[in-house]
Amino acid sequence: MGDQKYFWASNLRFLRNRKKLSQDDLATKLGFTRAKLNAHENGHTKSPPIDDLVHCADYFRMSVDTLLRIDLSKLSELKIRDLEAGNDIFLLGSNVRVLATTLSNNNEENIEMVPIKAKAGYLGGYGDPEFISMLPAFHLPNLPKDKKYRMFQTEGDSMLPIPDGSYIIGSYLMDWKFKKETPCVVITENEGISFKMVTFLEDKRSFLLRSINQLYEPYQVRAEEVRELWKFEYSMIKEFPTETLTLQQIGIGIAEINRKLEDLKI
Repeated sequence: MGDQKYFWASNLRFLRNRKKLSQDDLATKLGFTRAKLNAHENGHTKSPPIDDLVHCADYFRMSVDTLLRIDLSKLSELKIRDLEAGNDIFLLGSNVRVLATTLSNNNEENIEMVPIKAKAGYLGGYGDPEFISMLPAFHLPNLPKDKKYRMFQTEGDSMLPIPDGSYIIGSYLMDWKFKKETPCVVITENEGISFKMVTFLEDKRSFLLRSINQLYEPYQVRAEEVRELWKFEYSMIKEFPTETLTLQQIGIGIAEINRKLEDLKI
């Protein structure tokens, strides 16, 4: 796993003992052999297979990030119970997350802009104050002060009638357990930045992402793949959006054409 400090082995042993399970018992529940589990707990598996990481994360209801990066033995009993209840900051968002931001000369939070050309860099630098400070920034008056805003430039046609190259201003979401479908700029590890209609599927610990453009099928991403969510607040477009016909409108048009053809036959 490299030189960075990880707590995979000690966390597995800690959580197993917390549940008062033997290695045989936990191995059976995870579909492991006892020898494999023992190797994990004793740090003999330097690069655990992804399947093993996911099986353990699902069983303990914690994210892979938490099992790797957080020393669970150092947490309070209350915090551990909070994690076991499914309130994992890596999965569900939290005000514990550190958000890199910039300030104006008047000590007010800027709105940083992420243009298309900066999208690739943002995925690796969204948590880096130095990278964020390099982004264009501006300030808008009369915005509520209790939110953090950022602007993202859209790319592609999946969100038509919002045209390609438009700008979306979003407010930072700390709590991801929202109940209704919500338009959001989504930052994921695999897909980078996208603008989607987002629904949190609590039972599956994942998000359903839907494009406004009906030519694109909805799909799911696991919560731990999501790095940031920015709730849609405002949009700026460079061109007037073209009208798009709904399926109902198209059906009505076809029916009207058929009626006129029938009249011609009389």
